[in-house]
Formats: sequence, structure tokens, C-alpha cells
Amino acid sequence: MAASRKPPSASAALLAPLGLRGKRVAVGLSGGIDSVVLLHVLHKAAPQWGYKLSAIHVNHGLSPNAGDWQRFCAGLCLELEIPFKAIKIKVKRQKSGLEAAAREARRAAFSSVRADAIALAHQLDDQAETVLHNLLRGAGLAGASGMPARGRLGRKLLLRPLLEVPRRAIRAYAAAHRLPWIEDESNADEALTRNFIRRRVGPLLEARFPRWRESMARAARHFAGAELDARGLLRAYLKGKGLRAPSEAKLVEMLKQLGSTSAAIAHDGVVFRRYRKKIFLTKGKTNPTAFKPRAWNGELRLALPALGGELRFRRVRGRGIASELIKGKRLQVRLRSGGERLKPDARRPSRTLKNLFQEAGVPPWERERLPLLYCGRRLVWAPGLGVDSKYLSVGGGAGIVPEWRSYA
Repeated sequence: MAASRKPPSASAALLAPLGLRGKRVAVGLSGGIDSVVLLHVLHKAAPQWGYKLSAIHVNHGLSPNAGDWQRFCAGLCLELEIPFKAIKIKVKRQKSGLEAAAREARRAAFSSVRADAIALAHQLDDQAETVLHNLLRGAGLAGASGMPARGRLGRKLLLRPLLEVPRRAIRAYAAAHRLPWIEDESNADEALTRNFIRRRVGPLLEARFPRWRESMARAARHFAGAELDARGLLRAYLKGKGLRAPSEAKLVEMLKQLGSTSAAIAHDGVVFRRYRKKIFLTKGKTNPTAFKPRAWNGELRLALPALGGELRFRRVRGRGIASELIKGKRLQVRLRSGGERLKPDARRPSRTLKNLFQEAGVPPWERERLPLLYCGRRLVWAPGLGVDSKYLSVGGGAGIVPEWRSYA
């Protein structure tokens, strides 16, 4: 059974399907046991598989021992006669945290390296911990898929040859070949979620589920397969709408962005957005034309090209805006600026437009570009919500019913 198969060991056999002959391969060498083992495996296999090997050390400067780590990596590569390069980076703290910022800085550093492929030393335990971490954060398919064994970093291949190798096998390999390595003191900091999972949650799970790591990695492959199915569905949807197919990289990015409620993805003259688990396709730009307030002087049609439509007004009796209440007053069309309130129902208190639009199911991007009719400083009418009760025509009095017509 696949679930009970023996996990692979850290050996050159892992490199057979990678197709590296003639390529320049750079190993991300931190000095930790995983990257040291990966460097050793790739070094031993280079003559057989015909690639040119080098090592890249990214010095974050976050630890007082950073200089010692760089010297260790340089010495190891000197001993193995492997070309070595150290890149010093400055990590800028982000809202997502220092760990995420360091990861982004590393990717940028690897992108600058002259190589055809970057090999990273993530292994089976890393994959299992990553998937569990992402699931606990409520990740979608992309996060639950974990790390791919083969991917892209710009135009470079991004390889993780040890992704199915457990940590115990890597330690056994290091011991058998008497390899030296360094320990990052931050690995003991359980304030970092990944370390907490590794040091506390992992052993607890292992007591009940001895092969939980393999199971998590297998689940990641299932999720990755489901994500591939999602790509196919999106590609078919685009084709059905008469839109050109995006590149594979853009398709993946589109799926990732569509997982966010604030996504606005421009493609082939249209914009994709997500709201309440539905995908909306709209014409136009992600950066719309600026709109200046417009006076309404009683005309039956008021073109608003900057908003992509026009306001139409019908004169009726007993409905809409009471004509006598706005007679001789200055009326103006404006956009939302925040905090507006409307009272469509005289029996209920006034409410914010935000709440009213949410209740009516109006998507956020439409709310910001809907024309609002004001009498002086007072909001009189909003599309889809109606007339404020203070201005409502009652009985058989003359009234005006506004209607917003989009050109789309």
C-alpha cells in the first residue's frame, strides 16, 4: 500500500528524474544538517548526472552567529572544492512577521544567482509541518498543497530533492559520512509557530499516529492534484468566455489571488473578482477613472461616463423622491467617502451604507463606484437601496424615481 511504503533515503537515486545534465545547479546552503547533506549528495552525484554544482549562502545578519555560519559554509565548500558565494541581505520586518520577511528576502537573493536551478534542502518533516501549519491558518488548496518538489523561481528551476526524505534518514546519512553542520539557535525558540509544531505538536502526534508526517505529505500531493484540477476549470472558464489562456505562472497566480476577497485580477481586458464564494467578471480597469461630483438639474438622463453608466429619472406619483421637497434646492451626484447613512424604512433607524450594501449583496468594488444623490449635505437616494424616508413621496404627490443604468 502507498501509505505504508518505506520513505526514501538521502541518496543520489533521488536525482535521476530531475534532468539536470548540462545545467548549473546552486544549492541553498545554510550550514544546517539538511543543506549540508543535500550539498554532499549533489556533490557525489555530479559526475554521474553531468551538472555544474555551486553553493549559495544567504547571510540574513539576524543572529550574532551569522558570521560564523558564513565562514563554516565557505570552509566546507573549500574542502569539497565547490564554488561558493555568500549574499548578505537586509531583512525588513513586515506585517506577516520576520520569518516571512526573511523567506521573501532569500527568494530574492536566489533569484539573482546565475544558475539554471536552485536546490533547497526541505525534507519530509518540513513538508508535514508546513502543511499542518497552513491548515491551522485556514489555508486553501495552494497552502494545503505544501511545497512542490519541482517548481519555478522566475526563469530558474526550483528543486527540493529531499522532500520525501524524513529527518531521521538525513541524520543517519550525516552520521554515516561524518558530516559536520551547525545548529541555528532560533530552532529552539518555540515562540515561532513552526518550532512549536516541530517540538511540541509533532511528538504528540507521533505517539498516536507514528506516520503522520508521511500522511501529511501524501495529503499535500492530493491537494496539489486538486489545485491542478482547479487550474483546468479556470482555463475552461476563460475559454468559454472567449478570453485568451494565460501562462501557467499567471494561471497559478490568478488562482492564488482569487482566494482573497480583495482580489482584482486584470486579464485580457476584463477584471476577475471574488465575493461571497462567487467569481465575478467585469469589464474595465483595476484603477478606475477619477469622478468629480456632478450637479443634477432635473434632466431625465444624466450621463456619467467616468462611472460607466447613466442615471435615468422617471416622474411618477406617490413614489420615489418627493418633488416638492427638492424644489429649488441644489442636488448633486457624488461617490461614497465613508460613514454615509440612509434611512430607507421610516420604521427603522438610519443605517450605514456599508451595512445596507452588505445586506443587499452588493459587491465591495461596486459600492465605491455607485452614484449617490444628495440634497445639500443630506443623502437622498442610493442605487439598489432606495430613497431616504425623509424625502419619500407619499399619497398622490409628484415624485421622481431614479434608476442607475450601467453600460456594461
